[in-house]
Amino acid sequence: MKKLKFTFLLLLVALISCERDDICAETTPTTPRLMVEFYDATETEELKPVTRLTAYGEGLANNPTNDNTEGTLVYNTNATAIELPLLIGNEGEITTSRFILEKDTNLRLDEDVDTDSNIDIIEISYETEFVYVSRACGYKSIFKNLQVSFETSDDGAWISGIEVVDTVEIVENENTVHVRILH
Repeated sequence: MKKLKFTFLLLLVALISCERDDICAETTPTTPRLMVEFYDATETEELKPVTRLTAYGEGLANNPTNDNTEGTLVYNTNATAIELPLLIGNEGEITTSRFILEKDTNLRLDEDVDTDSNIDIIEISYETEFVYVSRACGYKSIFKNLQVSFETSDDGAWISGIEVVDTVEIVENENTVHVRILH
């Protein structure tokens, strides 16, 4: 009987001393990715898919050949939008991320040497700021002072323009479009 009382007392103490779990809920917003949508260059309010788009971070992949290639964000798919992960730099300092956007990837992959894909590079500069979320989740990063530009490959640009959405001063969630690419 003493063992039963001791076990019951130990269990009671364990239950009373429990605190709520310090688990970060999946619904808690964390560090956002940059939301990019592709629009028609002539009808600037109409979404226009990029044919056979492959996107990857500069220096992370080199001419990926399948969607399992490390560093590949999107592989050989028609897309009207992509999400780009930004590097988290030191707070208050300008950080730059570069992404390679390859249109018509299927032309690079085929055996015809007379056809090739078209590669443009977008460069994104921003300031990182750390924001406290909660004890369980810790900090998340947000990105301020967003600037976006693009470079073209030798075979010409498929991107005709890039716009940072006017209402975006701070990239802090993934529910809105941050950048529009015209093509």
